[in-house]
Amino acid sequence: MALVNIESVQKRVLDQLKKTPERQGVEILSYKRNRGISLVRSAGDSVTVRERGYCDREMTVTLSALPKLLRSMIGTEFPRSRKVRVYRLADPEAAGREMKKL
Repeated sequence: MALVNIESVQKRVLDQLKKTPERQGVEILSYKRNRGISLVRSAGDSVTVRERGYCDREMTVTLSALPKLLRSMIGTEFPRSRKVRVYRLADPEAAGREMKKL
């Protein structure tokens, strides 16, 4: 997917995630693809969130708690970014794969 404006990325990702089936998800990456946030749907309305970059952590949250957590993670991982990359994940193993760095 193309570059997305940082102000609209949270709404766009949450809308995509609600339509995504289990074991698929969305990944948000910086322009250089060296930092990112991976969101993978789990059973029910839970989501596995993996943050890599400044902080390396993984947690499971519900869809209702995700907007607040995502807003804080975006602020941490992309503090000076105006645009980020958004990719769809076909399987959970695709999250965090090595990509060409710019």
